[in-house]
Amino acid sequence: MQTVTLIIDKRKELSTKYKKILESANNKVIVSKNLLSAIKLIQDLEPDLIIISDSIDSNLSDYCKKIRALTYNMRPIIIATSKSAELEDKIDVLANGADDFISEPVNPEEFIMRIKAHLRRELESNLDTKKMLPNKNYSLRALKRIVNNNFPWACLLVSIENFENYKENYTQLASDKLVQTYCAIINSAMAENDYLGSISENEFLIITDRFKAEQIANYLTFAFDSVASKFYSTQDNRRGFMLMQGDEFAGRRSNFVHTTIGVVTNEFINYQNSSMLMNALIQIHNMADMPNKSNYMIERPRITAENAIEKSSFNNKIVIVENDESMTLLLTTIFNLQGYDVDVINNSKSINPKSAPPAVMIIDAGNAETLTGLEICKKIKENPKYSKTKLIVTSIYHDKETILSSGADLYIPKPYELSVLIKWVEKLITETNH
Repeated sequence: MQTVTLIIDKRKELSTKYKKILESANNKVIVSKNLLSAIKLIQDLEPDLIIISDSIDSNLSDYCKKIRALTYNMRPIIIATSKSAELEDKIDVLANGADDFISEPVNPEEFIMRIKAHLRRELESNLDTKKMLPNKNYSLRALKRIVNNNFPWACLLVSIENFENYKENYTQLASDKLVQTYCAIINSAMAENDYLGSISENEFLIITDRFKAEQIANYLTFAFDSVASKFYSTQDNRRGFMLMQGDEFAGRRSNFVHTTIGVVTNEFINYQNSSMLMNALIQIHNMADMPNKSNYMIERPRITAENAIEKSSFNNKIVIVENDESMTLLLTTIFNLQGYDVDVINNSKSINPKSAPPAVMIIDAGNAETLTGLEICKKIKENPKYSKTKLIVTSIYHDKETILSSGADLYIPKPYELSVLIKWVEKLITETNH
């Protein structure tokens, strides 16, 4: 990411000289000649480094103190320049928030090296050591800086889905290697002026040229899927999913990891601020997420109405397939009382094809000889309409792997405690509406 240096100096000749010395492809330099414009630039751009001259109409120490108070949440480097070489002046300025004090006239070579050293330490202090990438704060600062730029940019929010389940099954060490491998893949697609930073443990931010965005997203989905299987055991690869461990009362399957990428550009929308841009990125990223395959989505112009946003309704529908009538009545009563929309059917043929798919289905596997509930699972999972529906299978037949292989998302052995079922229903409905 290109760093930003702000020079606050009333002197036209010297401020121009400093700008010429410091400006490069990696460092954008802006000059402000008064306090009001400087404050506005600090709020809009969050500069990495601020150079304050004693030519300003204010006490240099007081001004450093004010700038430090104004920037407490971003913590830029503050360098004071002064015609004074008195030790007392230096101590006073440094005690009031400055990180360095340079007496004028400055030596150009020393000046440049001091600035580079400060900027290097700034980047190192904002580095995610596992990924060796700029951290979330630095990435959000990068977003803030491109909002008002007119060049054709694109932002990509890249994530590894099902990451927490992978980490739980395969340990922190394995998940770190997965992330580091993906970092290497992403870096291989980056150009010199592109930005790659971290948002969270399994999320990345890319800022690039608008015209390359789809090419990068397409490459990343292909490359990630090409290597993902190498991070699983032979047994999991054969089975086709992860068998979660830990809870003896509930067995849950988890899809393999995949990557999801949301892409936003400034081609159609002029974003007013970084918060608006980040919300758009999150929204398009969530729309791109598919249950078990890598995918990307690029924001397109809205054609319904200006600034129209289509919001999906919250799905709280539960379908119960249970052979025991008393258990069916009990479950229906409990979930109705909790505010869920509950429907009861006998088999997969009883599902109304015109009705909206439920968030959760609770299916009794049946007796050990027929296991009709597992056939229902398979038919539902084969229907693309129910791709987001979570299937809970309850059974007296205690073969976790067979039940999960039929398509169930969760296996709960009978007899079970109702509190366990209620907890899982709540969790899975939340996941469905994510």
